[in-house]
Amino acid sequence: MLTTSPTPVLNLAAAAPELLLAIGALALLMVGVFRQNQAGALLVHWLTVGLLTLAGIAAFLGGGDTQYAFGGVFVSDGVSRFAKVFIFFGTAIILILSRQYMQRAKLLIFEFPVLVALAALGMAMMVSSADLIALYMGLELQSLSLYVLASFRRDSVRSTEAGLKYFVLGALSSGLLLFGASFVYGATVSTEFVVIAERIAEGEPNVGLVIGLAFVLAGLAFKISAAPFHMWTPDVYEGAPTPITAFMATAPKMAAAVLMVRVLYDGFGPTMVPEWQQIVSFLAAASMLVGSIAAIGQTDIKRLMAYSSIGHMGFALVGMAAGTEAGATSVLVYLAIYMTMNLGVFAYILTMRRNDVAMTKISDLSGLWQRDGFSALCLTVLMFSLAGIPPLAGFWAKWYTFGAAVEAGLIWLLVIATVAAVISAFYYLRLVKIMVFDEAAEGFDGPMGGEFRAVLGLSAAVMILFVIGGLGVTEMAADAATIYAR
Repeated sequence: MLTTSPTPVLNLAAAAPELLLAIGALALLMVGVFRQNQAGALLVHWLTVGLLTLAGIAAFLGGGDTQYAFGGVFVSDGVSRFAKVFIFFGTAIILILSRQYMQRAKLLIFEFPVLVALAALGMAMMVSSADLIALYMGLELQSLSLYVLASFRRDSVRSTEAGLKYFVLGALSSGLLLFGASFVYGATVSTEFVVIAERIAEGEPNVGLVIGLAFVLAGLAFKISAAPFHMWTPDVYEGAPTPITAFMATAPKMAAAVLMVRVLYDGFGPTMVPEWQQIVSFLAAASMLVGSIAAIGQTDIKRLMAYSSIGHMGFALVGMAAGTEAGATSVLVYLAIYMTMNLGVFAYILTMRRNDVAMTKISDLSGLWQRDGFSALCLTVLMFSLAGIPPLAGFWAKWYTFGAAVEAGLIWLLVIATVAAVISAFYYLRLVKIMVFDEAAEGFDGPMGGEFRAVLGLSAAVMILFVIGGLGVTEMAADAATIYAR
């Protein structure tokens, strides 16, 4: 829970990365409008990569104490800065990897990178929200951008269907969130997290507040694909263009999960931990089991990664359910590792083309070891890490969340998490078996671009080297989560 009262001043320095991104995105929109050709689209694309990189550097260098801006509705602290660094740099990497795919599909128009930048801006606002209204503005800016991106391939029925499903169910989740926020406001007469926490601490939680909490969590659970609000994820992941799927599987997941931490830890504080711990524990258990079991029968790798995402968000929620500083630390570490793993996996999925047609079937990876030993080795490392096999980074991600759950006495949740981890290991190891032992399928169009090979290799290297002091990520996450020390 935050202990510093917000200072009602403008304080633009606290929101420097967001202002840079907002002004830059609008400027790039103008550049695209006045240069409506392929060269102009490519220029906007690379300028957006540079803009996101600058925003990431600004977030990384913007250390210091907790600062508030815009009348206390925006907060810049360790947690938000940690998340923004991964969000901005992760989004920049996705844009770099997407160029070749989007050009081949004739989808590289200037609106694409601008929408991605605006989505990243929405995510930054989400993780820095200190108010329910600011939360909603950031969430909708991200969501509206993703709705359009999911249906970006207008000549594809599957892409259009993905965007429509995402939009309809996303609108429902936004309604649930707003409905819950109205109950919270009615019970506390405030939308600011600090004030809400103070007023909850002054009295007993009433029925209206608990109802509001449940609906707010339902709305946020949709954004992180937590079961039972996951129904949109497999279809949208499969139908959207692969670069968009890669984007949705990385940065937005971190933003929504950190936003949930912000709402629960800052807004509802330690007073209501028993109330929201039950809800988060249920979401965690359901997500882990659904993600682990439903992925077993998948034949499309994008759908497999969708169910993998659902399961991994469940493991992250195990740490969040602890309601402690260690729990917040474990969530940040888990999300950072999860993003890195997914970037590596999707770096290879984006290169899966045969006769200039994108391939997404798991069977297309048959005998990859015989055709491309480097890629097969890196993917094997990433699959082992996703399965949580020691001593890779994925194992330590689960270790931290499990440790936080044990400290909080959530043994029953830990048992379910262990069972789900064992089940999920099956389909990750099955993928390794297909790559290494099955008869080689026809090769993909090649050679693999240098940017794809670099991201794939670096991602696998991080999974191996994480055992060396957590590569500083664990320490950064622990420092960021000190605001929740009690």
